[in-house]
Amino acid sequence: MSTNVSGMIECRPGARLWGPEGEDSVWEVGIDLFLLNRGNAYDGLACFFGIRNSFGFRPLAEDRGLPDDASDGLRNEIAAYGGPDDVYGTAWLTWADLAATDWQETDASGTRSRAAAAGTNTDWGRVWSVKSILSDVHGAENVRLVVWFY
Repeated sequence: MSTNVSGMIECRPGARLWGPEGEDSVWEVGIDLFLLNRGNAYDGLACFFGIRNSFGFRPLAEDRGLPDDASDGLRNEIAAYGGPDDVYGTAWLTWADLAATDWQETDASGTRSRAAAAGTNTDWGRVWSVKSILSDVHGAENVRLVVWFY
């Protein structure tokens, strides 16, 4: 049985203008992961989210859950999948998380690095490019990828 990933890149455009605590600094949907993803690269899912982690990666964002301040658009999308009770492994990564990542860290066998599993030269590269551009505009802490599995 396959594992499917869905998700969205969100950004908080008001945070640069009014600070992250400003009443107009809310998260907004940027782009659906579906538009950037060509498939389920399980090594990438294992590397970041601990899903199907037979590779033995140390996941960066395993089961972080749905952010408390998730955008209405994101909440509506998860509701379309049946809601939080019908999806699993919900997690999120900011651009700052990715910038601090050791891309040379390997899986348990020591043969596959994070860069090889989910770096810029993989299908995840398009996602990182979009997050990088949004981060240039809104700041690294104000851009995140939120994912869930079904």
